[in-house]
Amino acid sequence: MNADVVIVGGGSAGCALAGRLSEDPKLRVVLLEAGPRDTDPWIHLPVGYFRNILSPLSWGFETEPDKGINGRSIVWPRGKVLGGSSSINGLIYIRGQVEDYDHWRQLGNAGWSFADLLPYFRRAEHQERGESELHGVGGPLGVSDLRMKHPLCEAFIKAAVEAGYPANSDFNGPSQEGVGYYQLTSRNGVRSSAANAYLVPAKRRPNLHVETDALATKVLVENGRAVGVSYLHHGIPGEVRAREVVLAGGAINSPQLLQLSGIGPAAHLQDHGIAVVRDLPGVGENLQDHYQIRVIWRCTQAITHNETRHSLWRQAQVGMEWLFKRSGAATIGAGEVGLFCKSRPEVATADLQYHFMPVSFERSADGNSILIHDWPGFNNTVNQSRPESRGWIRLRTDNPRHHPAIQPNYLSAETDRRAIVAGVRIARRIGEMPAMRAFTGAEYAPGADVTTDDEILGYCRAKGGTIYHPVGTCKMGPDGDRLAVVDAELRVRGVPGLRVADASIMPTLVSGNTNAAAIMIGEKAADLVRAGLA
Repeated sequence: MNADVVIVGGGSAGCALAGRLSEDPKLRVVLLEAGPRDTDPWIHLPVGYFRNILSPLSWGFETEPDKGINGRSIVWPRGKVLGGSSSINGLIYIRGQVEDYDHWRQLGNAGWSFADLLPYFRRAEHQERGESELHGVGGPLGVSDLRMKHPLCEAFIKAAVEAGYPANSDFNGPSQEGVGYYQLTSRNGVRSSAANAYLVPAKRRPNLHVETDALATKVLVENGRAVGVSYLHHGIPGEVRAREVVLAGGAINSPQLLQLSGIGPAAHLQDHGIAVVRDLPGVGENLQDHYQIRVIWRCTQAITHNETRHSLWRQAQVGMEWLFKRSGAATIGAGEVGLFCKSRPEVATADLQYHFMPVSFERSADGNSILIHDWPGFNNTVNQSRPESRGWIRLRTDNPRHHPAIQPNYLSAETDRRAIVAGVRIARRIGEMPAMRAFTGAEYAPGADVTTDDEILGYCRAKGGTIYHPVGTCKMGPDGDRLAVVDAELRVRGVPGLRVADASIMPTLVSGNTNAAAIMIGEKAADLVRAGLA
């Protein structure tokens, strides 16, 4: 098979890239996705993320034992389906702070300031509220307001204001700081995944070929230049030859494929018997993720989503409301209300993010299922927005079917430990405000007996987990940055014809959920690739 561009990975960035490139009828585009097509109906029902995130639609990665979290290994879901993680995630649309992207530019990445990137965010977006200086309409990605307002959510917003935090109706507006409702990547109560947004409009284009169940095994490099990709389609070897190869597999799969292809830390590749094509020590390094802590309360009133989960009658009501009105509890995401605030006054911008939901649950012992409590409850989760801890991704074997080793090194930085303890204390304080008193029963977790900083940190180490935002493992950076894998044009250093375009290129983690930023990267990459092929 021959193409002008072959894209490896049909996730958030890959779908955006394929959709935009195929708008040019002169370009032949091939998209390879390791997972199946997105035909599972639960993908398109927003609340389906509860089921999908730990289903066969996920790669089901698992981290190495991590001393920062008491030697635990935890499950890392990533989408293995057309649309990638945008087909299984919690739908929350957050771009991050202006300062996040301006920092990327300050690190030496020309063209990556917020002012440079705003046109791509706007181009991607169909904002339900209409067009403005910061928002776009007519784009492929639906961005919508929550289609229900729960009494507990209203109470939490009032309580956060009582605690001194400003109300904020648009976290993607002039300022991120404050409390308010999240917007979701949905349209008319249906998930707006990257596959729905970008590939459905492109499905009749003869210049776009989408191959699912296609596991990329190696980037083909001849005379130092990337010329294509080899892959397995239902176990049968295949090959795509192309003028340009773009990896969009995400922060785990992209560095793994580079390493399998002989592009990465030379000593590590040699340990696995892989011939070194290009010694790039940064491939797989600089791993960052948001580490999430749950503060859970029993609710004094039986009005939470817990009761729905344990009642077939209530589930039927929810289903009918979605079917006929496209509203109600079936349209929620992985957080109904958000809060962005500072862990301490001297922090320049908000460094804590909260997700409040009128539901309470915990993971099973093996981490492979979600157990919703059989009593009324609600939870408020907190994560530090800009962690300083850094981990890595490395090969276990030279077999592309085997998952790589993932070491997040959570809470290895003192700043991260101090911020997450402060975050738990803030969550508790909001739960004690007058607006919440009619609902707040006993604190289930961490529990009233956990009071000192050391005790809170101990709870965080024992019970925290990923909020599914890994980035950074193919870092973008200027000449002289030893760990930089790609330049500001997303070109892999020393390997012409090869780029990476996904969340792995982020030099630092954005202050919020990463899906919107990943889609923006796909949008910008389309322009970069077109310019390179011109």
